[in-house]
Amino acid sequence: MMVSQTVDLVKSELLLEPESVVLPEDAVTGLVLVDIINGFCTVGAGNLAPREPNGQIIEMINESTRLARLFCEKRWPVLAFLDSHQPNKPEDPYPPHCIAGTNESKLVPELEWIEKEPNVTIRHKDCFDGYLGSIEDDGSNIFVDWVKNNQIKTILVVGICTDICVLDFVCSTLSARNRGFLGPLNDVVMYSRGCATFDVPLHVARNNKGTLPHPQEMMHHIGLYMAKGRGAKIASQVSFGAIKNP
Repeated sequence: MMVSQTVDLVKSELLLEPESVVLPEDAVTGLVLVDIINGFCTVGAGNLAPREPNGQIIEMINESTRLARLFCEKRWPVLAFLDSHQPNKPEDPYPPHCIAGTNESKLVPELEWIEKEPNVTIRHKDCFDGYLGSIEDDGSNIFVDWVKNNQIKTILVVGICTDICVLDFVCSTLSARNRGFLGPLNDVVMYSRGCATFDVPLHVARNNKGTLPHPQEMMHHIGLYMAKGRGAKIASQVSFGAIKNP
């Protein structure tokens, strides 16, 4: 009961007011899928995977899959980041996870089909932030090139975790846009129902040394709120259609 009251208090103090976003058919929108992989989403798949079915994560997978199908039907550009680490390169403060070449670093079964779609770009990354994880040895950036080559005006971002990898990517992208590094990009939209984070209740954290509490609903809201504060649009609904001029 106390957790629920605290979440309600946070939501009332950090008012979000998400909007219904219409993606215009006459301008290019790109879909970015962040880390929708077994290691973060499939029950029992690894150290950072859910221990039991989780409603927020299930909804995120369903909504992301639905959007991916719509984008592929339209042949609109899709970029999927897959967390993928080398065994000898830990990512503190988290335990080993999503080791390259293992089932953990593969897309969830609901999204495996996108690997064969011609409009989909797959990017394995070894850090929280997909923007930084897109930098090649020669200094080029796969994500930046994807935006520019496709003349993308808006990106729609979904995935996990709302307050970690998704937020880091969105913040870096907005900063790069503001510096003029991303050419045609105007808007970054986070779809709230297409994002999720993990849940570590306080009593669980207290019984596991070195583990930080991470109340799911609260941190999901805070992640969205922080992204909005950086300039992202937060969508409660996403639809497609022409934008009518006033």
